Amino acid sequence: MKFSYGNHIRFLPNDHPYRRRKHTETRLKDKAMAPSIPTGAEVVEQLRNVVNDFGKGIKKRRRDERNEGMWKKRSIFFTLPYWEVLLVRHNLDVMHVEKNVCESIMNTLLDCNGKSKDHHNARKDLQEMGIMVHLHPYEEDNTTHLPAAAFTLSRSDKKLFCKRLFDLKLPHGYSSNISNCVYVQKYKLKGLKSHDCHVLMQQLLAVAIKGLMEEGPRVAILWLSKFFQGLCKHVIDKEEIVELETEVVETLCQLEKYFPPSFFDPMIHLVVHLGREARLCGPVQFRWMYHFER
Repeated sequence: MKFSYGNHIRFLPNDHPYRRRKHTETRLKDKAMAPSIPTGAEVVEQLRNVVNDFGKGIKKRRRDERNEGMWKKRSIFFTLPYWEVLLVRHNLDVMHVEKNVCESIMNTLLDCNGKSKDHHNARKDLQEMGIMVHLHPYEEDNTTHLPAAAFTLSRSDKKLFCKRLFDLKLPHGYSSNISNCVYVQKYKLKGLKSHDCHVLMQQLLAVAIKGLMEEGPRVAILWLSKFFQGLCKHVIDKEEIVELETEVVETLCQLEKYFPPSFFDPMIHLVVHLGREARLCGPVQFRWMYHFER
C-alpha cells in the first residue's frame, strides 16, 4: 500500500455524532480536525525559495535537503498576477473522478485479478496496522486464507450481479449497450467508457447490488451513488450542496468500517472536495470533460 487517505472523520464537525462513537475495530479513532486549504498567498510563500531543476542530466536532490516541504517544483501558473487570489486554482474533473470511483467499487466487489483493492497484501497491511482483526489472513494446512469481508460476493452473487447488468434493457440514447462489456462467466466488466460508469454509478449499480452482500456496505455504496446524483444536477442549491458535503464524509466513514485502507486511494479521497468546488464554481456540467472527450 503506497498511500491511503483514511480517517475521513476529521472532516466532520467536532459535535458530530460520529465523533462520539467508539469504533474499536476500525480506523475511526482520529479526533483531529481536517487540514485547512492553503490560500494562494500561503502557497506563494512556501514556494518562495523553490528552484526548478530542468533537464535530464541534473541530479535530483531530495525535498528535505532544500526545506521545500511537500513541493517538488514551482508551477508556472503562479507567474500569472491573478493566480494566487483564485479560490479554486485546479479544477477537479467530476467525470474522471466518478469513473475511477465506479471502477474501484466494481473491481473490488467482483474481485477482479490485479484490479481489486482487497487482496493479500491489503490484508497483510491490516495485520501490520492492527485493525480489522476479523479480516486478517491466517494459515491453515500450509495455505493462506483470506476471511470473507462484509462486501465479499460469492460466485453465485457475482454471476447474478453480472447477469442483472447483462439483461438490462434501456431506452435508446440512455447509454451505450453495457451488455457488450459484461462477461457473465468470467465475473467481470471490461471496456466501460466514462459515460457508462456515469450511468452505472448513479442509476444501475443500485439495481445490480440489490439483495447482495451485507446491508452495511450496500447502503454505504448507495449513499455514494446518491451523492453523485445530487452533485450532477443541472440546477443546484448551495444549501443542498453543503448538506451533500457532510453526507459524503459520513458515507466515507461508513465505507471505512468495511473496506481496507488500500481502497481509499487519492481518487476516493477527492470525492470530499467535489462539493466545495460545486459551491464555488457552479454546476459541474460547465467544468467536466464530456464535451471534450466525445
